[in-house]
Amino acid sequence: MFLFLLCFSFVAQAEVFQWIDDRGEYHFSDKFHQGAKKFQLDAAYSYYRVKKVYDGDTILLSNGIKVRFLGINTPEVEGRNKSAQAGGEVAKKWLQAKLKNTKVRLEKDVEKKDKYGRTLAHIFTEGKQHINLQLVAQGLASVNIYPPNLKYVDVLIKAEHKAELSQLGIWQYQEYKTKQVKDIVRGDFKGWQRVVGKIKDIHQARKNSYLIFSDSFSLQIKNKALKLFPKLKSYIGKKVEVRGWISKRKKHYSMFVRHPSAIKFIE
Repeated sequence: MFLFLLCFSFVAQAEVFQWIDDRGEYHFSDKFHQGAKKFQLDAAYSYYRVKKVYDGDTILLSNGIKVRFLGINTPEVEGRNKSAQAGGEVAKKWLQAKLKNTKVRLEKDVEKKDKYGRTLAHIFTEGKQHINLQLVAQGLASVNIYPPNLKYVDVLIKAEHKAELSQLGIWQYQEYKTKQVKDIVRGDFKGWQRVVGKIKDIHQARKNSYLIFSDSFSLQIKNKALKLFPKLKSYIGKKVEVRGWISKRKKHYSMFVRHPSAIKFIE
């Protein structure tokens, strides 16, 4: 495939089309395929060996750059000051096998680094495989969007939906089954969670807005991110599933939401 693409780079006016199958695999052809887009070759790409895989979404490159994958989250593996979560080792081992004996390139978005100094990127192999997307398609990762980094949002959400319907990876684990709002106050829920309930009211403050489920649980959204969401009033009275990390302050529990993909309406 690599030689195939190189041939096209030397043909004037030649068009190469790319598309993604249900497994998150990229395909290329000189003939149009349904759902395909024109592919622009970029000879300036730099490829790197992977020196270390920390977990399912963090790697160290041979040049010393530590990379955190954009748009996704995999469960934690056991480490200093953190416990292993269901599916964490599975995702890590899958990634180690996938990146063995290959090189990768980085595709960055608006924000170049996170608060820990790690480089933020989508990872592509020499074989044109989008690793972030494949982790989601295999059910090894959940979608986790941090605006303004919005590259590949649509395909990631689509892949997550298919993996969830097929009960792949994390979607079959009891630890990630939905929990009711009323049950949140009865336990200490760590890590990524899914909570189901009905939104009863909204509250808007100077910096943040809140979707109120009960006296003890709410969603928090930064006001500067509201342009990405539907009108908040449209949530009132709706039953939804929300995905993210639960925090506790005194007797109140909340979940911080950055992107509307973390809120799913339930019929």
